[in-house]
Amino acid sequence: MAKAVFQRNQKVWVESVGAWSVVEKIVPVWARGFDEPVRVTYDVGLGREFLAHELKAEQDAGADPAADGARWRLLRARNKWQTEDDCRHHPYPGTYPVVVTDANDWGGWRVPGAEYDRDPHKIEAQARLIVAAPRLLAIARELRAMVEENPDDAPPEVRRLADAARQIDRYLAEVPEADASPAEAAE
Repeated sequence: MAKAVFQRNQKVWVESVGAWSVVEKIVPVWARGFDEPVRVTYDVGLGREFLAHELKAEQDAGADPAADGARWRLLRARNKWQTEDDCRHHPYPGTYPVVVTDANDWGGWRVPGAEYDRDPHKIEAQARLIVAAPRLLAIARELRAMVEENPDDAPPEVRRLADAARQIDRYLAEVPEADASPAEAAE
């Protein structure tokens, strides 16, 4: 028998659509002779009902880059616009870096070819920094937790670093609000 996995008004990530939504209605599917529903679907206001495996709860959706960081990796894509002879000054002639932040090898960070050609060493360094960012965030959080456990035992410089880590973590947790529409701003 099926049980409801999500609750009404719960924020969920709709994987097949690639968007956040809210569960508007839980729709049990009943069959004659059964005391419980045989299937549960969820109406999230996107035109059709979704099964539980198509949705992810907000805390499970990978919103935390430190927890999701194991999947961030650097791939190399073939440069379609230049031959290897045209870009001998690049660290890896004929390719450019692509940072992938998804298990399916898409989503993440890419750079326009003209920008890469202007300063390939800088772009390569940026790509490595982006790939390392989740691990660096995890280290910063560990440092902060260590100082919070025994604040009196930590040297002042380490407390200052923990405070900087706290500020960065707070900045990462902020979700920017959408700008007011021009009609609302005029009121």
